[in-house]
Amino acid sequence: MKVKVYSTSKHPLPQYATKQSAGLDLRANIDAPITINPRERVLVPTGLHIQLPEGFEARIQPRSGLALKKGITCLNSPGCVDADYRGDVGVILINHGTEPFTVNDGERIAQMIISKYEQAEWEPVSSIEDLEVTERGEQGFGHSGIK
Repeated sequence: MKVKVYSTSKHPLPQYATKQSAGLDLRANIDAPITINPRERVLVPTGLHIQLPEGFEARIQPRSGLALKKGITCLNSPGCVDADYRGDVGVILINHGTEPFTVNDGERIAQMIISKYEQAEWEPVSSIEDLEVTERGEQGFGHSGIK
């Protein structure tokens, strides 16, 4: 699949790290380092503007190494870049760690996964009894236990 991209970034276009990688690493495109203190959040530009084919989205997700080692993650994970969005693909980072973290220009800060989606068409029903009965029913958060 081809994705049109306009880049104002000083860095190479995102690439897949391995033959079977799902995510493309996104790099910070900033003029000066940004320090994120614990519990702070910032919007980091990438300099990328994309045109996805209709029926596709780009999901912005954390990099596992940053999350595990530094407590840095994407605040609205996964973030969704719609096919009709043309602005800078920004990444909202939050520091869940205990130490300040500095984002440097060119640093890999998140990953982008391009996925197909379908739009739903609502089919209103008149009562909850019109919904198919399942074994799970209304059991929600934590219903399957810890083990």
